[in-house]
Amino acid sequence: MPYQAHNKIRDPGFQFAAILVMSLVTLSIVLPFLLLFLSSITSEQALLTNGYSFFPKEFSMDAYGYIFNSKDKILRAYGMTILITVTGTAISIFLTVLFAYPLSVKKLPGKRIITFLVFFTMLFNGGLVPTYILWSNYLHIKDTVWGLILPGMLLGAWNILLMRTYFASNIPDSLFEAAEIDGAGQGRILFSIVFPLGKPIIVTIATFTALAYWNDWTNGLYYITKRTELYTIQNLLNRMVSDLQYLIRNVNLSASMAGELARIPTTGVQMAIAFVAIIPILILFPFLQRYYSKGITLGAVKG
Repeated sequence: MPYQAHNKIRDPGFQFAAILVMSLVTLSIVLPFLLLFLSSITSEQALLTNGYSFFPKEFSMDAYGYIFNSKDKILRAYGMTILITVTGTAISIFLTVLFAYPLSVKKLPGKRIITFLVFFTMLFNGGLVPTYILWSNYLHIKDTVWGLILPGMLLGAWNILLMRTYFASNIPDSLFEAAEIDGAGQGRILFSIVFPLGKPIIVTIATFTALAYWNDWTNGLYYITKRTELYTIQNLLNRMVSDLQYLIRNVNLSASMAGELARIPTTGVQMAIAFVAIIPILILFPFLQRYYSKGITLGAVKG
């Protein structure tokens, strides 16, 4: 059977079909980003007349010019987003490892009960209103940096269970036993064995967590109401889009406002805003890809 499977993989027809399928999948991923960028550099009139197109009839950088006029706010928002993403991801990963490692130890007392309680939080939660009241009225994180870090994303049950499974499946118990024989405590085992050998899963979950922090705008919407200088890039861009939509709905209020609105590429700005928000992620992702491949390889090898 393994020999037949190997021959099937080397079959030219199978290789052609595999390449065709992967090419279609790749195009389905790349083309939306390409269309987003091309739409952001298309003139407003062309967008309104012809719609979105991979072959714009008229190019224009007015949308990026509009964003550039707010560059001070955007740079501050980028700085805040980077701060929130790095801080939140670091704390989240540290807490996740501290929670997942004990659950991967077979002799942990009450392991099944603790695991069930973690899993239970994936099925039920207190709801949005009680959560908002807790964070705002009792923990007083409203209009603070912690309002962008703590609610919702700091510690996730799915990440804990995923990391626990990786530790239990890919780190041999003999390493832990040898370390204990040599006199290493649990803290030494955690930092000398678990962290280095768990790097693929740690980087993978850190990437998911960082993406969640980077793309999050609900925390800013709920908990940042007065201190707009704490806006992340997502909150700022959402406010810019909301302002443009407000102008469109109320253009009949003022003739001067109508003249200003006519010069603003409203549709192109929305496309440019979306593209600007994903640039750092597109730059960073290729540098982390090797850890994903390593994690898949380690997870597939069984002795």
